[in-house]
Amino acid sequence: MDFWLNLMFGNSVGLMSMLVIIGTFLLISAYAGYFIYKVMNATPPQGEK
Repeated sequence: MDFWLNLMFGNSVGLMSMLVIIGTFLLISAYAGYFIYKVMNATPPQGEK
């Protein structure tokens, strides 16, 4: 635990890298949630005549 606290708050590079990792995780989660939402609420395609 001391290693992670030192990595995050010990210098600015560690803090910025942790923020980038967390931001990337949040972005991927948002895209995945939106994709799942669109799939669950999609209507089946109607056949053309």
